[in-house]
Amino acid sequence: MGKYNMVNAMTDRLKEIFTGLQERLEGELCGSRTAVAHSGARGEASEQDWINLFKQHLPNRYQADKAFVIDSTGACSDQIDIVIYDRQYSPILYNQAGQQYVPAESVYAVLEAKQDLSREHIIYAGEKAASVRKLKRTSASIPHAGGSYGARPLPRIIGGIVTYQSSWSPPFGQPFKDVLAELDNEHRLDIGCALTAGSFEITYSTDAIIDIAISGQERSLVQFLFRLLKQLQSLATAPAIEYDAYLKQLID
Repeated sequence: MGKYNMVNAMTDRLKEIFTGLQERLEGELCGSRTAVAHSGARGEASEQDWINLFKQHLPNRYQADKAFVIDSTGACSDQIDIVIYDRQYSPILYNQAGQQYVPAESVYAVLEAKQDLSREHIIYAGEKAASVRKLKRTSASIPHAGGSYGARPLPRIIGGIVTYQSSWSPPFGQPFKDVLAELDNEHRLDIGCALTAGSFEITYSTDAIIDIAISGQERSLVQFLFRLLKQLQSLATAPAIEYDAYLKQLID
């Protein structure tokens, strides 16, 4: 086999793998929607399906759970459908009877899981992201054998939404773009997926949208996962927690 044909064969094989992954993941996410009739129970099942997807396909340094996010002052976010957070260096502050609290410093991304992509749900997802972004995050210096590294700047927390379908036709037309443009910096969404419609990733300047990259339905989940992985990679490691700030709340 010539070099050109070998490259084509490898490319085709990669496409087959991605297509197979898309079909399997889509089947798992659609299964709960078909099997569960009650809308509330269906929503909870869908959230868990998305969480399971992230747990299976994100690197081990990341954890995904439904959780509250809390800071060193005691301020707390809304309950978030999917929090992607550091599990290598960060503690879980509380986990009992499904009520999980993670420190604000450990959070990489927050996502809302809904049945459809709509104006209402985009605004709602933005409000949830803002409830986390407004929390206080500490950043401590990091000791090493020769001294210590300075406290790292706080990275922006990724905000997003995942759904089964879009309520718009076309799914990512002007109404979709208009509602995204309404969101201020704290409420902005960076990434999302509508399973039966496609996925999207947004690039911003300081005060405006620069670009919206949109993929079609055929490999919506796979493209969404890789876009998310790319954004997570850009954040590097979560900042080191300044534990004295939390201890202060126990002493006062």
